[in-house]
Amino acid sequence: MASVYGNWLKQQREAAGLTQQDLAERALMTRSHISHIEAGRRVPSKDDARRLDRALNTGDVLTNFLPENTAAVADYFESARQLEQQATVIQEFAISFIPGILQTERYARAIIPIGYPPRSAQDCERTIVSRLERGKLLADPVKPVVWAVLDEAVLRRPVGGPEVMAEQLTYIADLVERNRVRAHVMPFALGPHPLMQSMLTLMWFEDQPPVAYTEGLRTGKVHDSPDVVEELQGSYNLALSDALPLRESLDLLRSTAKEFGHHD
Repeated sequence: MASVYGNWLKQQREAAGLTQQDLAERALMTRSHISHIEAGRRVPSKDDARRLDRALNTGDVLTNFLPENTAAVADYFESARQLEQQATVIQEFAISFIPGILQTERYARAIIPIGYPPRSAQDCERTIVSRLERGKLLADPVKPVVWAVLDEAVLRRPVGGPEVMAEQLTYIADLVERNRVRAHVMPFALGPHPLMQSMLTLMWFEDQPPVAYTEGLRTGKVHDSPDVVEELQGSYNLALSDALPLRESLDLLRSTAKEFGHHD
């Protein structure tokens, strides 16, 4: 639905003889935001849609035919991946496994083939390569800023076996000690918390509104609605306030890695 909406916007813009920059200036938006809407990667807020209607003299068409917030997005992962590459700030919450951009190669190789129906070796290899490419975001010493809240289950579940887990947790701990990533652990002792129903990624950009991405079994959703993003950000902030402080989280990462490393 988002791609259909984007194609229709592009047709109206071109029919009016406007470039993306022209429309952006008329609608008080950025050109890159217009580009993402037309490509189906973003859905405008209602305020943006009203400004686009005024800029294109389309009445209330763009406003009235906004895709529903609950609509499924078939290419959800690709949309999220592209946004991830543009983000200046990324905040992750992981409930059951290490977030993709923080995974080591051996951890990725252990977790990607899991699922039904079985995946071919070629398909798994493509996904592994893509996931490791995502991790190259961290090669820059400063950008993007990355925060990760990890449920303690993420640290305890032995994906790939003790050696793989020791390596994975040590890798994250090293990133924390280099001030490249901030990682906070949500301890089991806390009990229920605001994010225990789903994984969550929040992303901010230089010239676009922030977005959120949630994912469950065989489903995912990029959220553009400012109200939804604000609500999810509030849930993240609540969870972060209950998580262990950075130093205690680092100590737990190191001690758990050591436990896995000493496993027979």
